[in-house]
Amino acid sequence: MTENSPAPKISALAITYNEEDNIRRYVESLSFADEIIIVDSYSTDATEQIARELNVKFMQKEFLNFSDQRNFAIQQAKNDWILFFDLDEVVTPKLEQEIKTVLANNSNEIAYFVKRKFHFMGKKIHFGGWQTDRVIRLFNKNHCAYSGLVHETIQARGVVGKLSEKVDHYSYKSFDNYNGKLTMYSKLQAENLYNKKRRPNAYHFFFRPFYRFCWQYFFRMGILDGKEGFILAYVHSFSVFKRYLQLWMKYRKIA
Repeated sequence: MTENSPAPKISALAITYNEEDNIRRYVESLSFADEIIIVDSYSTDATEQIARELNVKFMQKEFLNFSDQRNFAIQQAKNDWILFFDLDEVVTPKLEQEIKTVLANNSNEIAYFVKRKFHFMGKKIHFGGWQTDRVIRLFNKNHCAYSGLVHETIQARGVVGKLSEKVDHYSYKSFDNYNGKLTMYSKLQAENLYNKKRRPNAYHFFFRPFYRFCWQYFFRMGILDGKEGFILAYVHSFSVFKRYLQLWMKYRKIA
C-alpha cells in the first residue's frame, strides 16, 4: 500500500448462538466496517430476526467446533482485513479510531493483539490472570487461520503487532449463564481429550482443580478482586473438575 492509497476495506465477522441481547450492540459498535457477516448456529431466540433487521449478511451453519465455525466465516468475507470480535466484546470509539489508523499506515504487521477489560458481576476485574488477557481480533485472512477446538487461537504467519486501546469484555449475563459457558467448554475439552485417548485419574480430579484455584486466586492475585475474584477462581477450578468428570463419563459410556 502506497502513501496515497486508500485504507483497506474491513470485514467484521461474528459467530452466534442465542445472542439476542448482544447482537444489536455488536453491529452498532462495528458499523464502520465495510461488511458485517454473522454465522449463526441455528439460534432459538430472536438473534436471526434482529440480525436481518440490521441488514447484515446472515447465514446459518451447524456448529462442529469453534475453529471450524470461525474459519468458515472467514471464507465468506470479501475483504482481506478481518475484525473478529465476540458478541460480548464492545469496540470503543477510541479502539475504532486506532483500528482505522493502523490499517491506513503502511505496515508489515499481518495481525494485531487487542487487550481486553473483563467485567464480571458488574465489576471490572483487574487480577486473576485477566490483567494480561489479550487476543488477536484484527488480522489479514491471507496469513491467518484459527486452530483448536476450544479457546481457539489464531495461527499467524508473519509479524503480529498490538493495539494500545482495549476492548470491553462483558462475558457475564448471570451466574447460571456464565457457569453454563464454562460447562460447554468443559464438554468440548473432554471430547478433545477423549479423541486423544487420554484417561482421567486422581491427579486430574483432585490436583488439577486445586492448582487452578490457587493459580488464579493467589498466584495471579485474584484475591485482590474481592468476592468476585473468589467466585471466578472457584467456578473456573470447578470447570476443570467437570472437564475430567465428562471425560470419565465418556469412558463409562454414561455421556
